[in-house]
Amino acid sequence: MDPVAEIKKLYYGATKSTIQRDVERAIDLLKTVPTEDERERAAVYMDGLSLMRSEWAAGRAGGVASAGSPSRASARPGAGPRGRSGRSKVSSRRSQ
Repeated sequence: MDPVAEIKKLYYGATKSTIQRDVERAIDLLKTVPTEDERERAAVYMDGLSLMRSEWAAGRAGGVASAGSPSRASARPGAGPRGRSGRSKVSSRRSQ
């Protein structure tokens, strides 16, 4: 099987109980991908696997964010905490 296709299959089949093994297998597969274009295609699935692993690990540690909360990985660097509405203060200001 094509390594990128197998990484994609691992991504869609990942569960909390298999994620660590899936990430390790995906890394081994990524090392065999011959071209930069194929590595870029695989990178999307690798990133997804990594995010799932992080989120599920945070869940085991009791640090699960609510579904509407931004994760640390998606928050903008330097952005302050958001208000109750979820909008940042900077984005709600009108430009003059």
